[in-house]
Amino acid sequence: MTKHHYPLEPLFGKIIGPFERFLQRVTAGGIVLMGMTLLTLIVASSPWGDAYRHLWETPVRIGIGRENMEMSLHAWVNEGLMALFFLLVGLELKREILVGELASLRNAALPVAGAIGGMLVPAIIYYLFNPSGNALAGWGIPMATDIAFAVGILVLLSWRIPKNLIIFLTALAIADDLGAVLVIALFYTQNIDMTSLGSAIGLLGILVLCNRGGIRYPLPYAILGILLWMALLKSGIHATLAGVLLAFAIPARPVYTPQQFDEHLDNMSNAFRSSVVNLDGPNMPLEINNMYAVAERLEKTSVAVQSPQQRMEHHLSPWVTFGIIPLFAMANAGLDLLAIPFRDVIVQSVTLGVMLGLVLGKFIGISGFAWLAVKIGLAKLPSGVQWRHILGAAWLGGIGFTMSLFIAQLAFTNSPALFEEARLGIIMASVIAAMIGLTWLYLSARKFKVKN
Repeated sequence: MTKHHYPLEPLFGKIIGPFERFLQRVTAGGIVLMGMTLLTLIVASSPWGDAYRHLWETPVRIGIGRENMEMSLHAWVNEGLMALFFLLVGLELKREILVGELASLRNAALPVAGAIGGMLVPAIIYYLFNPSGNALAGWGIPMATDIAFAVGILVLLSWRIPKNLIIFLTALAIADDLGAVLVIALFYTQNIDMTSLGSAIGLLGILVLCNRGGIRYPLPYAILGILLWMALLKSGIHATLAGVLLAFAIPARPVYTPQQFDEHLDNMSNAFRSSVVNLDGPNMPLEINNMYAVAERLEKTSVAVQSPQQRMEHHLSPWVTFGIIPLFAMANAGLDLLAIPFRDVIVQSVTLGVMLGLVLGKFIGISGFAWLAVKIGLAKLPSGVQWRHILGAAWLGGIGFTMSLFIAQLAFTNSPALFEEARLGIIMASVIAAMIGLTWLYLSARKFKVKN
């Protein structure tokens, strides 16, 4: 009998960890987002700019029977698709709290302290420039860090910096997202419809009951999540928060424990081996029913040892990273740079507040609060990470693109001129913070390399 040997590497590929997959996705997503933003700015500043902006105001109606909803294409992206972005943010937050860097108080202290400082100081700087009037509503804009941009740029220097610095900035950006979600929920809501809010609370209760009742199929959560989104949209609370609430209702426990999965693997491995003892040829497994049944059972068991939360995050992640976020950039970054009187706009209080809040506020807040947390013994620097690395990451924290634009939309819904000023500040601050952070880390790593 001829034995056929099949190399495992080509069949199954290199096994990489969830964090490595996360970094690969974030890095690629950051590059796509940068490219899409640049392309959007070019088109918006071209002779086709007006047509491009009008395209996003096209009304789109979705409904069944008498129930229908009509919003502009721009609103569907910001109110609808961004709910999936917040769902992914919520799933990442939950994972970090359960098993990641935020699971241990000691490990979480440094990024959480940095995130708190990176929210408070920028808000204070913005307030100093805009203490009253309609412009005051934008105080939350410079509080956010764009995880795709910031971590994506940091990973580009992964061969020159400690891996733990990437973990630190990732945890900080995720904690920052949680702060941004709370800010949106508490301060950027319209008049509340109590009937719709009551419906949303009831739906959330049903989601929790599904979780506690052991339902592990995604369909009930998807249906209830859509209904929750509709209820929050009608209530006046920003509908994208439905994504975060749904994320925390998704079960984090799988059907099988690792020990049970291991036992099943042994049993199925023995059953599989007994089926191939007298077989030959590379295509035989497809022709033997018993072998197919074992393989099918193995596939189902592999799914059962993964929690619904893990599976949802895995499947949703590429759609959000390479679809929804670039679409959001296309819908919201369409500034006509040629039509902007930079000398006049650059000195506007909103633009200055956003720019200085993101660039200087994030740097001072993240590095200062991180230093204070270490100084009082609440936290410690990660292994291999030095203060020059923390300072470089603090500069990158000033990249506030996606979430800052989102909050700006909420803050200045009825003030288009102020939104334009804020949008310009966000884009300029993000470019400046990225350039400073990248240069800082490159030069500090180079200096470190020469010394050693």
